[in-house]
Amino acid sequence: MSDTYAELRFAKPSLRMRLGEWIVSKQPSGFGDAEAIRTGVPKRVLPKDAPMPDKFHRKFTVENWEAEGQKVVTVHPKTGKGEWHIIYFHGGGYFMPIFKEHWPLVEAMVYATGASITVPLYDVIPESTYHRANDQADAVYEKIAAEWGDDKLALCGDSAGGNMTLALALQRRDAGKSLPARLIPFSPWFDMAMKDPAAQDIQEKDIMLNIEAIRVLGEWWAGDRGVDNPIASPLYADLKGLPPIAIFQGRHDVFLPDARTFAAKAQEAGVPTKLYEYEGGPHVYMALTFTRESKDTVRLVKDFLDNG
Repeated sequence: MSDTYAELRFAKPSLRMRLGEWIVSKQPSGFGDAEAIRTGVPKRVLPKDAPMPDKFHRKFTVENWEAEGQKVVTVHPKTGKGEWHIIYFHGGGYFMPIFKEHWPLVEAMVYATGASITVPLYDVIPESTYHRANDQADAVYEKIAAEWGDDKLALCGDSAGGNMTLALALQRRDAGKSLPARLIPFSPWFDMAMKDPAAQDIQEKDIMLNIEAIRVLGEWWAGDRGVDNPIASPLYADLKGLPPIAIFQGRHDVFLPDARTFAAKAQEAGVPTKLYEYEGGPHVYMALTFTRESKDTVRLVKDFLDNG
């Protein structure tokens, strides 16, 4: 890759990555049918958050608390509170609670970085709105920053959580509030409307996301703001003044074109930015924690925290 801010980590996917992609492809995707989402989800019984594995209580120090009336979980290394604190926003198109696959990724990140990690279990759409989730995110930030300080606080998240990572930073900047030291979006959702036609070229490779389905969820999440609102869709935001950003993105993911556009825009705005791409990586490939690619990602996160 020619751009100095973009790096292809591996030219070919590992065998484990290919195996992981195959396994995921055999599972039903909640993001594959736009009409099923549009008509079925508003009538559903709201699914529950996947429970944190019991082993977390043996391996880590766990705190359960609430912010803005919504559940929050903080995981500290067993040796004590981490030097860094990462607020991790889980993905799920903003319409699904945390998946069981998120917890092993949180575990891997605690071990790799030595950081404390806080996971907001935010209310989801369409039963709730962006207002509730955003209010919780800001309240969590204020509480963590009061203890750790902004200079040892990072925002991270996957997919919709990657969107929240950027949106929270933008909202705080615009409100004149303090900002975290690092932004670490995983396979982030940049544009609620998925307007870039280049995404269609990747659609057949993406085993999880259907562009039309994502657009339905984007309309719901954007709500009264509209899909072009720069907080809902950070692809359209003025990025000046944001902290350093490290983006991690698989190449079998319809979000890839927007990741490239956003990274270029951030770099042009003077924001230190790095885009790491992984050949053959499906959407949120880092959740396949047994792969070389996932292990490489959490190592790079550790380096980004330590060295910027």
